[in-house]
Amino acid sequence: MAADIFNPSYIGKRADVLQLLPADARHVLDVGCSNGEVGLDLKRRGSVAVTGVELDPDMAAAASTRLDKVFCGTAEAFFDDQAYVTDRYDAIIMADVLEHMPDPWRVLRVARERLTDGGCILISLPNVRHVDTIVNLVFRGVWPYRDRGIHDRTHLRFFTWINITQLLHGAGLHCHEVRPNYRLIERPHRLNRHAKWVRYLPGVRNFFVFQYVIRAQVVR
Repeated sequence: MAADIFNPSYIGKRADVLQLLPADARHVLDVGCSNGEVGLDLKRRGSVAVTGVELDPDMAAAASTRLDKVFCGTAEAFFDDQAYVTDRYDAIIMADVLEHMPDPWRVLRVARERLTDGGCILISLPNVRHVDTIVNLVFRGVWPYRDRGIHDRTHLRFFTWINITQLLHGAGLHCHEVRPNYRLIERPHRLNRHAKWVRYLPGVRNFFVFQYVIRAQVVR
């Protein structure tokens, strides 16, 4: 199937996520691998084996031409599948997928058990506390259902930074490093090139975080 039919928000490179990947990671699991673009980018960087998990059959088919192994189904089904149950990973990527799951708390706990010693989980989650939510909900009286972004209509769960720290804590993980992505305007816009400056405004910056990109590790 042609790649141009896929939602552009679900495909493409994620340099912001891969920047947090340890250089010595050799076995990587990409949960929600879409068409395999992230895994392919990773494999081009060195000797890395990438397993993908993807719910959409067409995306899974595209990813299977790029990655070492691809499981078509939910993350829950993957972690319960006996064919994969003994596999361990130096890193597990969960970029913009936990918010789509009925029980991300359980999935993250199970994923933690699949890490090698010293392994990590790379997580990207949208920040529902963004000013766009406040403007629409408080002043316009509407929840802004959309086809992408923070208010993607397929999202089942919503997180602020406090919710994220609770999610990690419940899974026995701690935030080793966090890199917020800032946007002045929720949708892609030329003004967002100036968003990096809000990081210097402690009382305001959390309202302009579009998503948090995190490297989480097991609490020792």
